[in-house]
Amino acid sequence: MKMLALALLMAITPAPVAPELVALGDSYAAGLGAGDEAPDDCRQSPHAYPNLWAKRNGATLVFAACSGAKTDEVTRQAERITPNATLVTITVGGNDAGFSDVMTTCTLRGDEECVRRVDVAEGFIRDELPGQLDALYGAVADRRSASAEVVVLGYPRLFSHETWCLMSGPKRAAVNRAADVLAEVTGDRAKAAGFEYADVREAFDDHGVCADEPWLNGLVLVPVDRSYHPNRAGQESGYLPALTAATARADTPTTAA
Repeated sequence: MKMLALALLMAITPAPVAPELVALGDSYAAGLGAGDEAPDDCRQSPHAYPNLWAKRNGATLVFAACSGAKTDEVTRQAERITPNATLVTITVGGNDAGFSDVMTTCTLRGDEECVRRVDVAEGFIRDELPGQLDALYGAVADRRSASAEVVVLGYPRLFSHETWCLMSGPKRAAVNRAADVLAEVTGDRAKAAGFEYADVREAFDDHGVCADEPWLNGLVLVPVDRSYHPNRAGQESGYLPALTAATARADTPTTAA
């Protein structure tokens, strides 16, 4: 009789649902720079942090992130969020701010031109990007289920503070300053939307371009699109732990004071 009751209980108990990760974003989320990228426009890598997290957690992955994506394109990526999604990740904003043009200018031009271009990018980040992020985060909030977590992952500072590098000190300082502004704005808008924000700057600080153990590529001639993107170590040791910690925070209930 007990065996029959146990069999009936197992029959009516739903099987646990495997987690589903929907990964949205640009080249940092797609894994460009980490190696083994797909030979298409999106340049997705098996070493990207969404792939790594999905494998570690036995999750189904909906990999929508695409190199070059801006906030409006990531809003369209959000259409791939399904009712089964348990986690949505987002990294975006660098392309809106002209990251590629900033790095081209700072690589090929002098200090003053680099700083001026960074100043333009900072103005955009402060004045225009917040509204674009709000629109994107609103679209994600509308698409996700009530139980799905959303984690927004930011960008690192590209250059470590104490390392010698071919790029001049004023250029490195300007680029890092812009990364700080981008992190502050992105984190602020993510929190306003009720999303978890994963700030990766501190993790990367001793592993920037030109560091002894860099987690970011410097200038790469072939293929050049890998330049100034996280390498495999950056995805594995920088982004994956940040995402893991953010999901743990999101799972921890808060108590009223």
